[in-house]
Amino acid sequence: MKLPATLRALGYRNFQLFFGGQLISLVGTWMQNIAQAWLVYRITGSSVKLGAVSFCGQIPIFFLAPLGGIVADRYPRRRIVIATQTASMMLAFALAALTLTNTVRVWHVFVLAALLGMVNAFDIPARQSFQVEMVGRADLMNAIALNSSMFNASRVIGPAIAGILVAAIGEGWCFFANAVSYIAVITGLLLMKIEDRERAAPGASPLADVIQGFQFVVRNTPVHAILMLLGVVSLTGMPYTVLMPIFADRILHGGARALGWLMGCAGIGALGGALRLASRTELKGLGRWLPRASFAFGATLIAFAWSRTIWLAASILVPVGFSMMVEMASSNTLLQSMAPDELRGRVMSVYSMVFMGMAPFGALLAGIAAGRFGAPWTVTASGVVCMIAAVIYRSQLSRLRGPARRLIAAQLAATADRALEETSRGG
Repeated sequence: MKLPATLRALGYRNFQLFFGGQLISLVGTWMQNIAQAWLVYRITGSSVKLGAVSFCGQIPIFFLAPLGGIVADRYPRRRIVIATQTASMMLAFALAALTLTNTVRVWHVFVLAALLGMVNAFDIPARQSFQVEMVGRADLMNAIALNSSMFNASRVIGPAIAGILVAAIGEGWCFFANAVSYIAVITGLLLMKIEDRERAAPGASPLADVIQGFQFVVRNTPVHAILMLLGVVSLTGMPYTVLMPIFADRILHGGARALGWLMGCAGIGALGGALRLASRTELKGLGRWLPRASFAFGATLIAFAWSRTIWLAASILVPVGFSMMVEMASSNTLLQSMAPDELRGRVMSVYSMVFMGMAPFGALLAGIAAGRFGAPWTVTASGVVCMIAAVIYRSQLSRLRGPARRLIAAQLAATADRALEETSRGG
C-alpha cells in the first residue's frame, strides 16, 4: 500500500521501528520534564531554581556536543543511540526511586539533570545524523518532520498525563513511567536491520575532527547564518518553558493541571507545524520560512506573556508551538541537506550546541530576570529579541540563497556518485 506523501518515510521498516519506539519513550520524557519542573517548584517556590535546574540539564550539551559529534562520525550510530537511551533509562529509575521513597532533595535533581545532559550531548548528534541511514537523503526532510511530529505528539500527551498524575499521586510515578518507556525505543533499535560501519579515518585526531567540523560551519555562510538565528531564538525565546510553572500557578492560578494543559497546547501547535513540514516534498522555499517563523514566534510569545485567563493563554500557545517547530525543524532539514555525510555528526553537534546548548544560559537568565522583573516582562523581552533577529536574517536572505543551493547540489551529486559506485560493486 502506497503511503501519503506526508507519511512516506514510514515506508521504511527501520524508521517504523524508530518512530514507534520513540513515540512511547518521548511521552515518558515529557511526563518527566513536567513532573521535574513541578517538583523543583513545589520544593523551592523559586524561579531562579527552575532556571538553574534547566541550566544543569542542558549546559553539558554546550561543552560536550563537539565530542559527541566526533563519536557519531567515527562509530556506528545505532550502537551509540542504544547506549545513550539505556543510560537515560537508568537515570530516570534513579530519580523515581529517590522521589517515591521521599528522600529526594533539590541537589539530587540537579545532579541527575546534569548527568542526563551529558548523555544527551552524545545522543542528540548520533540520533539526528542516524536518520539518513534509516531513510536515505531523498526522504530525509520527511523523516525529520515526522520525527518532529512524533516529538510533539508526545508533548501533547505527556504533559496532560503528567499534570493529572502529579496532582493525583505525585511526581515519582511520572519518573518511573518514563524509565519504563525507554524499553520501547531500545527494543526498536535492536530489531533494526542496519549495517553498523566504523567510520574513523586512520590516523585522524579528535582535535582535527572538531576543527574540521567547525571550519565547515564557519566557511559556509548559509550554515552559520541559520545557526546564528537558531541560537538567538534558543537563547532568548525557548526559555519561556522554564517559566511555565510560574504562569500556571501565580499568574493563571491553575496549579499542576494547568501546567500540563499549557504545555500540551504548545505541543499541539508544534505538532501542526511538524505535519505542515512533512507535507512538503522539496526544499525550495524552505529558507524563507525561517525568518517568518522566528518573527511569528516572538510576536505570539508577547501575546502569551500578557494573557490572564487559562483558555486564552492555552490558545495563544498553539501558534507559539507551531512557529517554534517550523523554525527548528526547517533549520535541521536545511543543515542536514547542506552537510556532507562524513561531517554530518559534527555539523549536528554544532546544531545541538546552538539549539540545546544555548538554552541553559537563556534558562538561567530568564529565571534571574523573572525574579527581578516578573515573568511577563521577561517573556516580552524574549519575544522582541526574536522578532529583531528574524528581521536581520530576512535582510540577508538574498545573498544566502545562491551559496545554499550550491551546497545542497553538491551533496545530492555526492549521494548519486556513491549510489553508482555501490551499484557497480554489487554488479
